[in-house]
Amino acid sequence: MDNKTIYALSTVFGKSGVAVIRISGSEAKEVIKQMTSLDINKIKARYAYFIDLKTIKKQETIDKCLLLYFKSPCSFTGEDIVELQIHGSKAVIALVMDNLSQINNFRLAEAGEFSRRAFYNGKMDLTQAEGLADLIDSETTEQQKYAMRQMEGNLKNLYSGWREELLKVLVYLEAFIDFPDEEIPENDVFKLENTVFKLVKEIKDHIYSDNIGERLREGFRVAIVGAPNAGKSSLLNTIVNREAAIVSDIAGTTRDAVDVHLDLKGYPVMFTDTAGLREVEDAIEKKGIEIAYHKIEEADLIICLFDALTDSVQSFDNIKKKFSNKIIYVANKCDKIPTDKQEILEKQGCICVSAKYKQGIDNLINKITEIIASKFTSSSNLLITRNRYREALTETIENLEKFNLHKEIELSAEDIRLASRGLGKITGEIEVDEILDKIFGTFCIGK
Repeated sequence: MDNKTIYALSTVFGKSGVAVIRISGSEAKEVIKQMTSLDINKIKARYAYFIDLKTIKKQETIDKCLLLYFKSPCSFTGEDIVELQIHGSKAVIALVMDNLSQINNFRLAEAGEFSRRAFYNGKMDLTQAEGLADLIDSETTEQQKYAMRQMEGNLKNLYSGWREELLKVLVYLEAFIDFPDEEIPENDVFKLENTVFKLVKEIKDHIYSDNIGERLREGFRVAIVGAPNAGKSSLLNTIVNREAAIVSDIAGTTRDAVDVHLDLKGYPVMFTDTAGLREVEDAIEKKGIEIAYHKIEEADLIICLFDALTDSVQSFDNIKKKFSNKIIYVANKCDKIPTDKQEILEKQGCICVSAKYKQGIDNLINKITEIIASKFTSSSNLLITRNRYREALTETIENLEKFNLHKEIELSAEDIRLASRGLGKITGEIEVDEILDKIFGTFCIGK
């Protein structure tokens, strides 16, 4: 990363009422000097100016806009920032960007470079930066809620707190390394080992949390499975309220898995309609059934759908053996059976629906939402939202479990040092250049 002043369009390019262009760097105020009539020495920070924005060479008016100045270090990036709020015309945007490119020592920002500079200038750690990326990408209220919690530093505080505990242990061990003739008192040995033991337990409790954080970002997976003609495609279409899958009385119509994303009461959910489960000779349908079993393996919830007239929950015994903890039994076509049979099915734990007439669908959706919501605990504001966190935490645990004070103290100190390094990889408190490009490369240009 160089020291040039960067600029970028922070809103989507195209026709709109307002477009925002950001300029960040030590020479950001050159925009004010060269493209406005404002006195650069009298400009106030965090004050909005309604001004004529002009071309650099001919001083022709490009647009009337709002200009705001944020003085370092009290800005998003920690550098001087000038923000131009212009009209969202393609011609205006292009002309402003062209004139910015003419200013000496200015260049177009790379993807995520504003956030990257904020990280380097101590305005946020990596977990907060990734929380910002998640907030931008959020499509449901729950995604927005947890992205905001991460942006506010909940994960940062947790991981930094653990790292601080380890550094205290390390400082103590380093002191005894410097004085090899001294032995660590027994009472201190117990305290140090107990501290590490407690940290291992806390990190394990945090890490083994059903991948809920990743699911919140990517979507909870719900597979709809059952025999041919059970009504799987009809149920999917009814849930998502559109024709997402082909419906036919011909058995084997669904040959491949059909994925549909849905905002279910704030939770991102991916419903999958699968091929009917049965013994077949047809190679294409057989492949679809193999895909169906693969989707069952991946699913967070399995809707085992059966025809209430001709089938029962017993047809799913082979699935129940492996996945009993994530099955919802749903009896379809309940409009065709008497009330007493429906009551028997409900006593067996089945949800009775009619996909054709949209009966019982609200009960099914409420059940799915209830199960997803139940996976969130009182510590859900501390979810692991990325696999790299999980990998670094696993590395931390492995090193801490090697720690004991019955071996050479230098080796014990190295275990603690490597463990704290693992935590530092998550927040960026150590050198992590190898992952910075990957993280900030996923951001949009204006961020």
